[in-house]
Amino acid sequence: MAEGQYQQQQQPKSYQAVKAATAVTLGGSMLVLSGLTLAGTVVGLTLVTPLLVIFSPVLVPAIIAVCLIGAGFLSSGGFGVAALSVLSWIYKYVTGKHPVGADQLEQARMALTSKVREIRERAEHYGQQMTTT
Repeated sequence: MAEGQYQQQQQPKSYQAVKAATAVTLGGSMLVLSGLTLAGTVVGLTLVTPLLVIFSPVLVPAIIAVCLIGAGFLSSGGFGVAALSVLSWIYKYVTGKHPVGADQLEQARMALTSKVREIRERAEHYGQQMTTT
């Protein structure tokens, strides 16, 4: 027999009846509140719809403007945070505090430096061949 079934058989019938009554009472009250909320929403929408239709030529551009302004502030803030984090990283790198990714930057710098040397040597070699011929 499972443990949950064993505990359920151990509980007295009056305790089970109280639990059931509590569940039914709470469930019923939540159902009534849900119905009242739905009815209030329908009534409110019915009353406000004519006002929305009348003022829509003003409201729609205003909402678009508010959304654009909000997006502008959010993107501006995001770019500001990004700029501060980049400046902080550069400061740590310059002062030698070894920020995250500094190793990769050094490897890329060394690879680029070796390629530049290689290209310079090839150019000098080709330049010497061109002057001798």
